[in-house]
Amino acid sequence: MPSILYIHGFNSSSASLKARQLVEYMGRLGLQTQIQAPDLHHNPRQAMVQLENAIAALGQPLLVGSSLGGYYATVLAERYGLKAILINPAVRPWNLIDDHLGPQKNYYSGEEWVLTEEHVAALASLDVSAPCDPARYQVWLQTADETLDYREAEAFYHGCALRIEAGGDHGFQRFAEHLPSLLSFAGFPSALWRDTDFSDFK
Repeated sequence: MPSILYIHGFNSSSASLKARQLVEYMGRLGLQTQIQAPDLHHNPRQAMVQLENAIAALGQPLLVGSSLGGYYATVLAERYGLKAILINPAVRPWNLIDDHLGPQKNYYSGEEWVLTEEHVAALASLDVSAPCDPARYQVWLQTADETLDYREAEAFYHGCALRIEAGGDHGFQRFAEHLPSLLSFAGFPSALWRDTDFSDFK
């Protein structure tokens, strides 16, 4: 049975909208055991341990990574030969967060922590080249992303299947509408959701 590992972004958590929507969607289909959406440690080295443990538990999951989670997903997809859907992914996140050293607060948990040069170096140490097998990737971008320039991801993942939508935002508006497509790419048979009414799904 296919499975999914959702990887949230910087200062985010499993309480973020996309994570909640995906977990709820899987639950409605009776597939709640086939998904994990861990709350990641802010230290990249510890986050990678958490993610590798989740992969070991799930088998060969589809990786679904948002923002910084898209970077983590790329690293892991290359390391383990996994498929990945990247949503407004950060390409070189260490260059982005280097200007934000100092006190941080998780948007959802309220956890306070300090971003240091060690965190930045840990992210940079994970750097990988563009995907060696672009067919294993889908990259979902929205052009009005207020946090990242979508064109950087478009260039880096140029050989992959790109879904570029005009407008939107960094959170990726209308994510729920794309969930059947996500499950299809993961390998779940369409019979699982074909007759399910998700008209009230938000």
